[in-house]
Amino acid sequence: MITSLNNKSLSLKLLSPTISRLARMRLWGVLNWIRFPVTAQRNVLQHLVTQAQYTEFGRKYSFSRLFTVKDFKNRVPIREYDEMKPYIERMMQGEENILWNTPIYWFAKSSGTTSDKSKFIPISEESLKDIHFKASKDVLTNYYKNFPDSDLLTGKSLVVGGSHQVHNLQDDIQYGDLSAVLMQNTPFWGHWIRTPELSIALIDEWESKIEKLAESTIHENVTSLAGVPTWTIVLIKRILEISGKKTLKEVWPNLELYMHGGVSFTPYREQLNRLIGAPINYLETYNASEGFFAAQNMPDDEGMLLFTDHGIFYEFLPIEEYKRADAKTVGLKHVELYKNYALVISTNGGLWRYLVGDTVQFTSLRPFKIKVTGRLKHYMNAFGEEIIVDNADNAIAIASAKTGTIVNDYTAAPVYFSEHNNGAHEWLIEFENPPSDLNEFAFELDIALKSVNSDYEAKRYKNIALRAPIIHSLQKGTFNKWLRCKGKLGGQHKVPRLSNERKMIEEILLLV
Repeated sequence: MITSLNNKSLSLKLLSPTISRLARMRLWGVLNWIRFPVTAQRNVLQHLVTQAQYTEFGRKYSFSRLFTVKDFKNRVPIREYDEMKPYIERMMQGEENILWNTPIYWFAKSSGTTSDKSKFIPISEESLKDIHFKASKDVLTNYYKNFPDSDLLTGKSLVVGGSHQVHNLQDDIQYGDLSAVLMQNTPFWGHWIRTPELSIALIDEWESKIEKLAESTIHENVTSLAGVPTWTIVLIKRILEISGKKTLKEVWPNLELYMHGGVSFTPYREQLNRLIGAPINYLETYNASEGFFAAQNMPDDEGMLLFTDHGIFYEFLPIEEYKRADAKTVGLKHVELYKNYALVISTNGGLWRYLVGDTVQFTSLRPFKIKVTGRLKHYMNAFGEEIIVDNADNAIAIASAKTGTIVNDYTAAPVYFSEHNNGAHEWLIEFENPPSDLNEFAFELDIALKSVNSDYEAKRYKNIALRAPIIHSLQKGTFNKWLRCKGKLGGQHKVPRLSNERKMIEEILLLV
């Protein structure tokens, strides 16, 4: 056993400089698509349409006669998952040449929602290579560009991912969380630079998994972490309990990078700074079952660089166009800064003008950088206030700073007009350290929301439409209890930040 570990460590030591050198050599190619993103996108769409022209979908929409982006948009309608589902279900039964021209052996079961229905996203060999793995390499290239003296690959990467179980649909067709699909298809060297061992990564029961992750990685040389902030914080706390250390840097002195995504990092930054105990680099990624869309390429820039040469053609649907029969999207040439768009994609996995469900804003046009602002169905607009997740995250962060507290998680929903009261927003919040005065926190949250959203400020004027927010401080673990009841505890699952109706918030209140 010791010999095996020593051989593995020696192999990693010899391999790391090679991987690092290859990552740096990719820089010219990365700079090329950064400088010419519109050309890159045009070439991506041409390739997609050419490859799929003889599929059932391609024949239906006459891909062989599509010569411009305008033709493509006029011919192919925008679709949500339910409209793609009949095609995908046939592919899951083994039918070929439906949406893409090569066999589909893998499907990523979407874990980005707490709804009772799962989505199954087709993953082709081309999408593995051109979307997921190429984007990962380019993230590494950009990181080395910013930190040329990095020792990132001299240690291990700990990924706090979802379930790594895979399930058979047919003899050669399988599905699992995206993390499972990627792990099963990772090149051999990828397994040398990750931890924990596969038997622990395969654990499906999340609470046991956290325990095993903590116990098995304490003595590793972990140089990077990746995962959703909520579960990463749970893991770090358990590691500190087991090790008896006060900060994570005492456990892993060579830790230099945390890659996060899935939820806004704003409410978690201060708590992570305290738990880690020394400055490290934070890097946000936008990586979903449908594709690896963007990542920060500059450490101090909140915007994430849009990956334009990675097997995905992007369109951007202005929010006001959503649900319109003749909805019009715009391309990169016509996007505007800080305007909310719904993301529409076509991919070499067989998604065509597919509405992902996320909303984004552009923070830069040279190069194109975005930030995720929420979900199309996760917002509050019961009174014309148009509160999106980005507003809520920023307001929570401001109120936390003003009152000296830390928020672990939250959700909110409207309280509708009644005979005796006008409307309000009801917030369920799990605090790391509850404020000494909950009314003061509610006051600061209200002020912060007014500062980030003028529609909210207008509706709060003299309490005419909206009265002050109602805040409940929940016992720690309440949200996890609700997730467990829904069969969604762990991994990439998370509590939706905002809802425009009260079903979810009423379910959680029943558990209090």
